[in-house]
This record gives sequence, structure tokens and C-alpha cells, in this order.
Amino acid sequence: MGMSRARGTRERLVVIGADAAGMSAASQARRLRGPGELEIVAFERGHFTSFSACGIPYWVGGHVPERDRLVARTPEEHRERGIDLRMRSEVTEIDVAGGRVRARDVESGAESWTPYDKLVIATGARPVRPDLPGVDAPGVHGVQTLDDGQALLDTLTRARGRRAVVVGAGYIGVEMAEALINRGYGVTVVNRGAEPMSTLDPDMGRLVHEAMEGLGITMVNDAEVTAVRTDDDGRACAVLTADAQYPADVVVLGIGVRPETSLAAAAGLPLGGHGGLLTDRAMRVRGHGDIWAGGDCVEVLDLVSGQQRHIALGTHANKHGQVIGTNVGGGYATFPGVVGTAVSKVCDLEIARTGLREKDARRVGLRFEAVTVESTSRAGYYPGASPMTVKMLAERRTGRVLGVQIVGREGAAKRVDVAAVALTAQMTAEQMTALDLGYAPPFSPVWDPVLVAARKAAKKVQDAGT
Repeated sequence: MGMSRARGTRERLVVIGADAAGMSAASQARRLRGPGELEIVAFERGHFTSFSACGIPYWVGGHVPERDRLVARTPEEHRERGIDLRMRSEVTEIDVAGGRVRARDVESGAESWTPYDKLVIATGARPVRPDLPGVDAPGVHGVQTLDDGQALLDTLTRARGRRAVVVGAGYIGVEMAEALINRGYGVTVVNRGAEPMSTLDPDMGRLVHEAMEGLGITMVNDAEVTAVRTDDDGRACAVLTADAQYPADVVVLGIGVRPETSLAAAAGLPLGGHGGLLTDRAMRVRGHGDIWAGGDCVEVLDLVSGQQRHIALGTHANKHGQVIGTNVGGGYATFPGVVGTAVSKVCDLEIARTGLREKDARRVGLRFEAVTVESTSRAGYYPGASPMTVKMLAERRTGRVLGVQIVGREGAAKRVDVAAVALTAQMTAEQMTALDLGYAPPFSPVWDPVLVAARKAAKKVQDAGT
């Protein structure tokens, strides 16, 4: 280390960011090493720790009654566990050579340096804010933190009218559109893509589009926002595209997120093609023995394509934190990678995907067969059976399953987990057809929808080879 210390043998771990990855790492390291051995200092620039960003749309929509339900652990609870947590304190510089970080108190502006032996970077992601006129006006909201969610709710209670425009139709855009419908708003979604949910292939996105329109949401596809118009008070009042304008009392940005790695980049740490930090399997920043990183600020290995990806999900962030905390605490753990599983819903329509879309498979040079099947969530004669569409991609020569997408009413979302396990195990469609899945009429048809797709894909691969 570049700095000598007169603190005896006690090591210091510094954590930047006190949400899922950062505090999972701190807590796990604390479990393995007591305060006498390891001092832990954590910096958080916001007002909250260990919160569920994924829960914000459900809080805004009224399904979750109050904000504090989304907080897993408060700052006080972390401090009771022997973590020196400094709230409203923003790290502004990492001095890698000197082994220290500079932090600024958000309220007072006072700055100070804190030395570290081990460093964890868990700076998360930031919402994409396009560089457009009026995008920073009052009434335009991103939803990444609880502070953002609170600001949006404040606008909703103050808004003069009941018209909302959501920009973007990914997970956040779709979930926020539903939340605003639940609050009695008229909602227009302006989307750059041909169909909503670009994490699905367009033929499956079409099903989401139809369901959204069925809820009374106006979908505007293939449209690029050019500006946010403001009124005499400087507040957002409309969203403009090249050929139309949509009146808005509130505007929500759901265009996705980018890794928040400006600190890491300024410190010369290695970033990948998506702007996220690059780590090894132990979540150690490549080329740096005493720096780890996890959560939305890192890139992860996609086990299906073999390439690096950026996926901002709380499940991964918590796993990264566990791995980092175990390694910092003297144990051994690794994060092997992801297959890209995600689920969402629009009212009662469930949307699920795992693995590669058609365009992902093409981009990495994989040749594949694609099949789509219509099935039902339960035995057709059992009350409550509802339709479900399953799409499966399998590699042409080998039959290896490459991806599965499911859109349906009840029971669609969690069925994708079977496919996620198959992808992780590198199973073929043929092998999947033999899986011994749970069956009874209230839960599924005799052939589960995922297995119907596997059977059809296996046959198509076989036919292509003959």
C-alpha cells in the first residue's frame, strides 16, 4: 500500500455505494471478520440504503403503500452491525496509487480523504437522460432511486391535469405506464422501437403492445422524442416527436440505464464495451488485487453467447455482494455469469425471457431454428386456463437451447425459470423434452408449454439436419 498506518493490524474496507451490492458485500465481510480485524467504512450520496429500486413502480402505482417497505435495512441497522456508514457523502475521487478515496459531504461541501486496504466499488447505474431541450425541466422524472420515486409522487399529487407521457417501453417504461394508469392518468408511451419490450423479439413484443392498448395505454412506436416543451412556469407540458406532440402533466423517462462508472474511469480502472467495470470471476477489478466491484456498475459474462453484457438487476447485485464480501472476508467465492433471465408484467399480462433473442444469436454468429407455440397455463378443461405463447431458439447443428420468451396471463413468468436452468446446464431441446416437470390439471397441461416448444424445436433441428 502507498500509505503507512499506525493502526496496528486492523484492515480497512471502504465501500462506495450503500445499496444492494455494496451493503451485501459489507455485511458478508462483517459476518466473516469481526470489528477487531476489519474496519468497514461505507459512503452513500443519497438518503437511503439497501432499497429495492425494482419496487418503485409498484410503490408509485399504489400496490406498495409506503416507501419504507422498500428499504431492506436502514442506515441505523447497518451501523448496529459495526459498519461506519456515512450518508449524504459522495466519493469524488479514487486515488488508486495512494490507496485512498476523497469524499464530499453533500450538505456542507466539506471534503476529506479516507485511506483503504480494500475497496469495493458499487456505484450502480444512472438513468439514460437524452440530451434534448427541456429534458431537465420540472415534471420530467427518471426513476432509479427512492429519492426519484418520491419526487415523482410529489409531482403526481401537484399536477394540474391527469396526462402522462412515458418515454421508452422497456421494463421501467412498461411498469411505470401501468403504475400511472392505476393512479388514474391517461398514459401515452413513446417508443423508439417497432414494438415495446425490445428485450423480446418483435413478434413477442407485439403481444405486449396489444395488451397495453387493451388497458387504454396509447402506444406510439417507431417514434423519436425531439424535445420536451415547457409552459410559462418552465414546467414540462408536452413531449414532441418529429411529426406530433403529446400533452403531458408529467413525463417519465424509461429509456434504460448505463453503468455509473465515471469515478472508476477517472481512476484509470478497466471498462468494457458497455461502459461497465471489468472484473474476474471473484468480482475483483481486473489487474487490481485490492479493488472489487459489483452490481449495476459492472459487466458480466453471458453464459449463452460467451460475451460481456451489462444487466442491471437486483438479483445479480446481491449475488455480487455476497461473492465480494466472502472474498474480502478471507473466504473464496465466484460469480460464473448470467443467462439473461428477466420477468415483468403489465396488469395481468406476464412477460418473461431468458437467453438470446434472434438478433443476439445472429450478432454472435450462431445459426439457429426458432419455433413459437400457443398453449395454456393449465389443462384446457380446468377453470381459469388462459392462453400462453412460448418462443424457443435452438442452435441449428447441436440443438442446444439458446433462448426462450414467454408471454401469457397467469403462470407465464415463473415458467421461464425451467428454461433458465436448461440454458445454464447447456441442455439441448431434445434433452429438455425428457424433463420430469410437475404436472396436475390446476398447474399445467400434460405437456407443459415450455416442453411443447422444446419438442417442436427438437424436431425442427432434426429436420434441418436431414
